[in-house]
Amino acid sequence: MAKMTFVKPDGTRVECEAPLGLSVLEIAHRNSIDLEGACEGSLACSTCHVIIDPEWYDVLKEASEDEEDMLDLAFGLTHTSRLGCQIKMTEELDGLVVSLPSATRNMQVG
Repeated sequence: MAKMTFVKPDGTRVECEAPLGLSVLEIAHRNSIDLEGACEGSLACSTCHVIIDPEWYDVLKEASEDEEDMLDLAFGLTHTSRLGCQIKMTEELDGLVVSLPSATRNMQVG
């Protein structure tokens, strides 16, 4: 089984099993990692924003235009930002490292 590591805002690293085919968001939820996902992975918010470790960024499939649009709403956007709901684990991503931003911006909450 693949593994991945979440880096929390305080620098704590949490290594998790990462079943192939699951999204980074689903893996976070299975492991009690605080990654919101307010739209439940329907690409309608940016609350599952993660920052991909630079050495892994180019291994990922390119973000869709819809994902890019949602990322524009994310708090603390970086050059390696992606939405966790859009990254599906594959064998090539075994060892993936993602950091959680220090905050999220949920436009659905008013």
